[in-house]
Amino acid sequence: MTFTLEGPVLGGALVRLEPLEHRHAAGLAAAAEENRKTYAFTWVPRADEMGDYVDAQLARAATGRLAPYAQVSLATGQAVGATAYLEPRSWRTDERLDAVEVGYTWLAGSAQGTGINAESKLLLFRHAFEQWGVSRVDLKTDARNSRSRAAIASVGARFEGVLRNWSRSWAPGEDGLLRDSAMFAVTADEWQDCERRLAQRVARFLPAAR
Repeated sequence: MTFTLEGPVLGGALVRLEPLEHRHAAGLAAAAEENRKTYAFTWVPRADEMGDYVDAQLARAATGRLAPYAQVSLATGQAVGATAYLEPRSWRTDERLDAVEVGYTWLAGSAQGTGINAESKLLLFRHAFEQWGVSRVDLKTDARNSRSRAAIASVGARFEGVLRNWSRSWAPGEDGLLRDSAMFAVTADEWQDCERRLAQRVARFLPAAR
């Protein structure tokens, strides 16, 4: 038996992560068109591609290698972005998950800088470390994407290096080309400190803190 990724609903104070379904497509379509200048190195489907995007993510989910989520703002009740668990790795036994990646993440322009990204990472990391018992959670981005690298570092993940020609490029005009990927991770030993830092960041956006 091989470990199968199945992501449950994960709820916070700012965002609820709901397993991706077709009912999220309309909200995600609106979110994706808000400000596309923020997506430079990240592929985000256009509104008219959202149905196919959901289909593709659900097809990957059916393999047990991906658990896609819609990020739903609790303030509006609308889907404002997407994220996922992916690349599960079991090194000791097939039944135990040792490592997983968090990726396929994007947010509407209006949801960026609101604490939603920080709380989403807090929820995803907490479930991975405390429920699945992983040894590490990985994150990666285009090595040229300084904005994304800063955002990943800000949630407590440590930079581990650049892997050359590691994955396809999503940058405009680079179809068919490969990119260098900046690799980050949080390990189980680092999780407690990472959790504290993330919780402090989220707290700044809560109504009582304003």
